[in-house]
Order: sequence, then structure tokens, then C-alpha cells
Amino acid sequence: MLTTLPNLLTLARIVAIPAVIALLYMDSAAARWTAFALFGAAAFTDWLDGVLARARGEVSPLGRFLDPIADKLLVAAVIVMLVGQGDVAGPAVLAAIVILCREILVSGLREYLAEISVPMPVSRLAKWKTAVQLAALSLLILAPVLPWEGVVLAQALLWLAAALTLVTGWDYLVRGLKHMQES
Repeated sequence: MLTTLPNLLTLARIVAIPAVIALLYMDSAAARWTAFALFGAAAFTDWLDGVLARARGEVSPLGRFLDPIADKLLVAAVIVMLVGQGDVAGPAVLAAIVILCREILVSGLREYLAEISVPMPVSRLAKWKTAVQLAALSLLILAPVLPWEGVVLAQALLWLAAALTLVTGWDYLVRGLKHMQES
């Protein structure tokens, strides 16, 4: 099952992380544009792997396990780098922390619920949250080469992603606690 195209795309997303991080360390416009392109391609595979898995009948337990891990690793690594590089600074760091904390909370919740055989499907709003989050991070990767309007847009999207993160995190927590109380 590891060699199905959807799973290979998910693995490619994980493999892309060190390259994106290395490019963010470099101090050049070309490196930022390359990191942007690579991150964008990795983000696109987040959508594509699911579409292909469903269309080809290749949805697998391994894919359901790896896909959210790949997403969280990619997002967390880029957020940490952007904060470390100063591209996300000041109050915007709070938005980044909210996003990271929610990812940890939801991962732990899913792990617990899996132990008691309770599925926690991704909500439609959570999919929108991911799209906004990936768009914000894509633009923030380019922050050093964007005009100030682009940086303002990127930060606004980061705050929107943080707000959606709070809403979806709360939704998952409430649903998860309901199952915990029943078991």
C-alpha cells in the first residue's frame, strides 16, 4: 500500500519539508521563490492525494494515518521557521501559536478516539481552515520579497486561519469529549 500514488504523494510532502526549511535559511529572493514553489507543490499534494485515493479506490489505513501527519509536519515546520526568521513577528506570533496548539490538541484527540474505535472525520470547515492556513503560509514564505500590501494580506490570512483553527479545534474537542464521557 505504500507504493500507491496517493501514498507516494503524501510521502513526497514529508520529504519536501527539509528542502523548504533549507531554502528558508538562505537569504535570497530566489531561495524564497523556490521555497514558495516547493511549499505550494507540497500543499497541492494535500488536496491531490485525497482526490486520487477516492477516485482510484485506494483509500487505505496507511494513507489516513500518514496524510494528517504530513500536513501537520509541513505546517509546523514552516511556522517555526517563519517565526524564527522573523517573518512572523509581534502579535502574529500568537496566531502561529494558536495554530500549532490546535494541531497538537487535535492529533492527541484523534489518537485517543482511535483507541476506543471512534472515527473523527475532517469537517468541511477544517478543510477550509487548512486551505486558508496554507495560503497564508505560502505568502508569508514570500514576505521578504513582497510589497507591504502582500505582507498585510498574508498576516490577515494567518489571523483568519487562527480564528478558523479555534472554531474547528473547539468543534473537535466538544465532539471528542462527548465520546469520552460515553466510554
